[in-house]
Amino acid sequence: MNILFFLTPKSELTYIEDDYSLRQTLEKMEFHKFSCVPILNKKGRYVGTISEGDILWYIKAKENLDIREASDVLVTRIPRKRDYKAVDVDTSMEELVQVAMQQNFVPVVDDQKFFIGIVTRKEIIGYCYKQMQALNQGV
Repeated sequence: MNILFFLTPKSELTYIEDDYSLRQTLEKMEFHKFSCVPILNKKGRYVGTISEGDILWYIKAKENLDIREASDVLVTRIPRKRDYKAVDVDTSMEELVQVAMQQNFVPVVDDQKFFIGIVTRKEIIGYCYKQMQALNQGV
């Protein structure tokens, strides 16, 4: 099975660019109600992921940070606990499942390392569930 079968394309996703401010990032995450989003550079390559937790720990460390100051902080200056691992389009299903067990979504990049979309853990679990149902009905 090809992982592109599970792909949600970049055009349907919420992501931020590496020159976004903390304020822009917060507003985009709040509007779309996401707790973690991919970060891309201007060329469209995957840079990493920023989570609500990363942002909260940064704000806590800055103590008196207000929303105006958040406009001056680049999102790339915020320490990230961990970036979600990206996979190539030719990654095997076995490896995709292994990566998805550790993260809510898996960023997918093409052979030139441009971000093309994500595969969600929900999509993988849904596929596996349907396969189990089909096996059980065949018994």
